Amino acid sequence: MPPVSRPERLYDREAAWDRLVAFVGDPRPGPAIGVVTGPRGHGKSFLLRALARATGGFYFGGQQAARAETLRSLAEQYAHHAQLARPPHWAGWSEALLALATAGSGPATVVVLDGLPELVRQSPGLPAAVSEVCRSLRQGRSSPRPLRLVLCGSTTPVMKRLLSASTTWIDEVLEVAPLDFRRARELWGTADRSLALRMHAVVGSSPAFRFDPAGDHPPGTPDAFGPWICRSVINPRLPLFWKAEHLLDGATDTWDIAACHSTVAAVATGRTLPGEIAERLDRPATDVPHILSHLTERGLISGEPDAFRPGLIHYRITEPLLAFDHAVIRPHRFRLVDADLGEIEEVWQDARPVFERDVAAPHFAQICREWVSLLAAPELFGAAPASALSGSPLPSAGRSADIDVVVRGRGDGGRPGPLLSIGLARWAEPVSTTDLERLRASLVQLADLGEDIGRTRLACYGAAGFSPGLRRAEEDGEVLLVSPEQLYGDAP
Repeated sequence: MPPVSRPERLYDREAAWDRLVAFVGDPRPGPAIGVVTGPRGHGKSFLLRALARATGGFYFGGQQAARAETLRSLAEQYAHHAQLARPPHWAGWSEALLALATAGSGPATVVVLDGLPELVRQSPGLPAAVSEVCRSLRQGRSSPRPLRLVLCGSTTPVMKRLLSASTTWIDEVLEVAPLDFRRARELWGTADRSLALRMHAVVGSSPAFRFDPAGDHPPGTPDAFGPWICRSVINPRLPLFWKAEHLLDGATDTWDIAACHSTVAAVATGRTLPGEIAERLDRPATDVPHILSHLTERGLISGEPDAFRPGLIHYRITEPLLAFDHAVIRPHRFRLVDADLGEIEEVWQDARPVFERDVAAPHFAQICREWVSLLAAPELFGAAPASALSGSPLPSAGRSADIDVVVRGRGDGGRPGPLLSIGLARWAEPVSTTDLERLRASLVQLADLGEDIGRTRLACYGAAGFSPGLRRAEEDGEVLLVSPEQLYGDAP
């Protein structure tokens, strides 16, 4: 296959593009199947449409429809792609796939089926049809060029079942993961680090939002953040206002959508433990694990064990826009739907304290944990971190975890790894020596509980800076201070 140029508009994703190009350009004869998966809204479809265009391939995106309508649409789009006089009539997926596999141009026939969970929901036999067609092609059925079939779908139980049951006939699996917070800052072109953190707490790292109308005029300074929120995010006349609600409704099918929304709202406002969520929903505690499992399977929330009590699971929302929507927009939705700009600004003034407390502050703590796990220099903590979690050493701890960033090294024989660091993350106010004293008291508690604290380093993560006393403690080697400059790699 001749060289395939990477599209200029494709931000980042060099490794993903190179893997896909290598997959479709593999010179081995016979069909090959690739699967692309990952969270919604992080560029999978854009990537695959670009691949199809660059290779002369055929792209089809599934949507909610009856099986017959989908097959008609597939035939019509293929007739346009192949410049046929009239669309073919396909009675089922096996017939359609065989037709797609034996046409096309170039060294290989590239076919992309996007929205696979929707297609399988309409046609449960589709995976079997794919396997059957590939087996037929391998056994010598006439095909002028090898088929490279790419199946794509967001993280759902359908995709997980497909991957677990299809290891014998899938040749390549590519997961398109979200960009990290540093890449997100580059994507939006945000120079100010405080502004970048706030924007990431709203729209995360999804390229889809960057090329949404919300990205037409992004804020350039912290003072422009509020006007941008009012103009582009909580304005019901623009699509971003509705996207989070559709994100949840589209992923939960006909299940208990009301319970899912209320559960996400509870997590968005700081109820991270199953018992707290059940209390907020006024439902039996036995109901909540099923709801949490349903949302986790669909990639909307994730559970992380407590750093000190692994049986205790803290839940968080994986998509920042979903957290922002349920903490900020949802409580005021009926005020916003027909509001003018002045009324929208009033809503934002009312909601901003909630955003700072329930959205931005925990999001900052999560970014700090991600920085430790993925970006910090290993020597900073004396050894490579194996985990960075939040934790509550004592059962009597309050609603949120006592310690925001607990860093452990690798353990042996199933035992917890050594405690490398404990830290507090402060969003709105400068970190002070009072916070350092809290960490020292926690260290004493941990020693009493049997933790080896011999090489535990105290750390403070501050979005709003550090007090002079804390800076002096840093100079004396008593504490590690981590600023936004360090998080973003702008300072050692």
